[in-house]
Amino acid sequence: MITRRKFLATSLATASSLLILPRNGMAAGKRKLGNIGYITGIIGKELTGDWKAVLRKTAEFGYTEIETGRYLGDSAASFLAYCSEIGLKPIAGGIGFTDDRAKLDENLDRLVELRLKYAVTYWPWQGGGPFMLEDCKKSAETLNIMGEAAHRKGLIFCWHNHAVEFAPMEQGLPFDYLMAHTDKELVQCELDIYWVAKGGADPLKVLKKYRGRVPILHVKDMAPGPEMDFECPGSGIINFPAVFRESARQGIQHYFVERDKVPDGMACLASAAEYLKALRF
Repeated sequence: MITRRKFLATSLATASSLLILPRNGMAAGKRKLGNIGYITGIIGKELTGDWKAVLRKTAEFGYTEIETGRYLGDSAASFLAYCSEIGLKPIAGGIGFTDDRAKLDENLDRLVELRLKYAVTYWPWQGGGPFMLEDCKKSAETLNIMGEAAHRKGLIFCWHNHAVEFAPMEQGLPFDYLMAHTDKELVQCELDIYWVAKGGADPLKVLKKYRGRVPILHVKDMAPGPEMDFECPGSGIINFPAVFRESARQGIQHYFVERDKVPDGMACLASAAEYLKALRF
């Protein structure tokens, strides 16, 4: 039986294996990221003020894409027009986890109005973990329903992982179950690099195993130490060059910076952009 202590010990060992000096990896290759984006939740507080000035500043940092499920200002049309003016393209947005057709259509129509490419559900579970086989069966069924509904609206559907999908259950891992029991034509994964590592898995191995199922990466770093806390990309221990080399081979085009519990969202976006623009892999 896998105890919580063993699970955490495995997670820590995996995180330690990812340790690098991030900025020393810049000369490792000639490739660079074509686009860098961010999820707008990282600057949620700032966007309650002069959101136009805030978005313009992030574009000046070098960001070209955003992940957001709502428009700012008077309408989706005016919001999209402003984003186009400053060079930011909304790509993905979140929807709640549900198999209720009416709610699904309502949530998806909101994303269609924003002309998004991807619909993402950030917590593909009815409750909290740890999750067992029966939980996985129910979640996979709902994800397939959501994927079909998104497809009808012209959207690509993804689910977003956390660490809990890598905690062992009766038969393997919840992550592997969800990937195996969802329709690969309708359900993709927005892979959060930090949470994979926090869960005790290797992001590089997960990417290789599920080639073609991951169109978006959440770029989030991990602070050194036993707490494995959140960190802004380029300031922690995640081996981004290795992950990005594989993602480039797979043709992944969307990379969204994220950090939970961020003390200063704009400072995090500024430092992350500096790191990611200079990174070669």
